[in-house]
This record gives sequence, C-alpha cells and structure tokens, in this order.
Amino acid sequence: MADRAPTLSLDLVARIADIPAGDWDACAGEDNPFVSYAFLSALEDSGSASPRTGWLPRHAVLRDEAGCVVAVTPLYAKSHSWGEYVFDHAWAEALERAGGRYYPKLQAAVPFSPVPGPRLLVRDTALRPAVAAVLARACLDLRLSSVHVTFCTEEEQAVLERACFLPRLGIQFHWRNEGYESFDDFLGRLASRKRKQVRKERERARFGLRLRPLRGHEITARHWKAFHTFYLSTVDKRWGRAYLTAGFWPMLGERLGDRVVLMWAEEEDGTPVAGALNLLGRGALFGRNWGAAREVPFLHFELCYYQAIEFAIAQGIARVEAGAQGEHKLSRGYLPVPTFSAHWLAAEGLREAVERFLARERPAVRETIARLAEENSPFREDPSQG
Repeated sequence: MADRAPTLSLDLVARIADIPAGDWDACAGEDNPFVSYAFLSALEDSGSASPRTGWLPRHAVLRDEAGCVVAVTPLYAKSHSWGEYVFDHAWAEALERAGGRYYPKLQAAVPFSPVPGPRLLVRDTALRPAVAAVLARACLDLRLSSVHVTFCTEEEQAVLERACFLPRLGIQFHWRNEGYESFDDFLGRLASRKRKQVRKERERARFGLRLRPLRGHEITARHWKAFHTFYLSTVDKRWGRAYLTAGFWPMLGERLGDRVVLMWAEEEDGTPVAGALNLLGRGALFGRNWGAAREVPFLHFELCYYQAIEFAIAQGIARVEAGAQGEHKLSRGYLPVPTFSAHWLAAEGLREAVERFLARERPAVRETIARLAEENSPFREDPSQG
C-alpha cells in the first residue's frame, strides 16, 4: 500500500506572537537572522510592520495532524508596493486600468529588507510544494489579486514555479571572502587603479573620526537614539517613508544580541557622526540600514562596505551582502549575483502579460550579470601580477 500523503491544516495569524517562538525558529533555522522570530517580532512589537505602515501580518502556519507546526511563511497583506525592492507598480497600474483591483495583495517577504534568504520556512524541505500550494489557495480564498514571494532562494523559486508562480530575477552585489588574511590582502587582489581608489577613499573618510564595530551589549541606548536620527535623515534625503520606529532598534539589539553589528563613526569627543547596521548570520554579514548626522566624503563606503569587509575577514565570514542597488559597489570588490522572486497572479489577462514581460526580462538580467562580472570586475586578471 502506498504511503498516505500527510494532511496539513493552514492558519493565517494576525500576529507572530500567536506562534510559539520555538516552533517558528524550528522551521526558520539559524542561517538567516531576518527570518528569525526575534527579528520579525521586533518589527511587529515596535509598530514598524503594522496596519499603520501598510504591512498587515497574515503569517501562514501549517500544522500536521497532531497539531505540530511544520511550516511557516512571513506573510503580509499589503495596501501598497513600497518597502519591497522588487517593483510591481506597473502591474498594479495595468490591472487597475483594466477595471481590476490590485490591492490588497499578499507579500511573503521580510518587510523593508532586500535580504535574500528562505521564505518557505519548513522543518522538512519536502514540505515546500505544500507551502507553495497553500499560498496560492489563500490568495484565492481571500479574493486578493496576487501573492508575491520576494528575495527567496533559487531552490524555493523552482518549487514555486512548479506551482504556477512566475519566476523573476534581480541583481545584487555581494562580497566573497576568498580566504583573505587581512584587508591589505584583499586589496592586493584588486587592479592597481581600484586599489589606489579604495585607499584614497578610506583615508578621506577616516580623517578626524574614530571608527569601530559595536556588537551586542556594546550598543547602548545612546547609540540607538543617535542611529534613529541617522535613519530619519537618510529617509528624508531619499524621499522615502520612515517605517521603522525609534523603539525598533533597541528591541532588535535586545533580541538578537551579538548577531547585531553596528559600524560606528564618532568625533574624537564621542559625538556620533554615522552608523551602519548589520546582522550576522551563519556564513554571512548582512548590511541593512545606514545614516549620518552630516556629510563626510566616502564615509558611506567606509562604514557600509570597507568596515564590513574588514569585519568579515577578521571573523572568517564567507560573504558580505550589502543590500539593494549599486553598480558603484563593483569597484569596491562586490560582484553581481542574481536574486530570486516568484509571483502568482489571479487575473488571467494580467498573468499572461506579466509572463511575457518576465520572459524578456530574465535573459536581459542574466546578460547584465555576466557583462558586469566580466567587463567591470575590479580584480586583477592575473593574481600573480601586482
């Protein structure tokens, strides 16, 4: 007799607090702090991911016949398309011009964080197809337009594609630790012109400032208060929206402890100047937020890129992921890599149009990655030559 397929039940919960932290983390694993209970609960408890910001939690929870949580997905009902970094505004406009309603939609994501990682969080990878199926079913049951799984893993994208999600590619720039013994060792692998550029930038950024990484208990309320001011300043300059509240930062520090790494710059008298927030995962340092009290040439590059590289080399960390955007990262040792997302659209006409668009977009993205890596790499072609 063939084995009977397990019977799974789905719940959509309005608060991550309704799910035991141990159950969530047993599905999420320890590799990526952004899908941890600690990070996601800090977003909710601080009022950052909330109806006020247009991120209404509707986390998917799958239980087996015994009531055990076997899979979860960080899921949100969205009333807009901001804070996602995988842009679908044109899709929304197309559906609404045709008389449809795009919002609300479902978003399986880490709010405000373009950090690649798992989204179908499962105790057993064999359960991923079941999670993909229930996400589409939940979208239909709620009579929503679509469900979007953004910055997922390549393996998850393949599972979702088999469940009739449309695959999409993006580009980020990540730094890889090739066994460097020091920052100078890394610099030695760069082409001469790039090496001189980095040294000049570091010299100018550091002039008159004290720079250091702060970790866990070293980060005090004073640092977080200043960092929130930096964050607001960055939002204002970019015409963005301040999703993250002042209470989020200390809550994050308390819950994630030494996994929080804050690259810090201050005057000689201790006056805060700038900071860059990173979270430490298993094998990766993830850059997230940055801000400054005043403009200092190249300080952004120093705190967000070079300090992160130095920290990774010292700690033996395999890679640094410095967030969204940025061909400017290429000359600083960060190389292009693909990112993955998957999209399920209920409206047949919109789905067909998006499918045609993505079929053209994917090869163009792959070509761009290959071209940037080949033509714009900052590394010497022959490492034996200085």
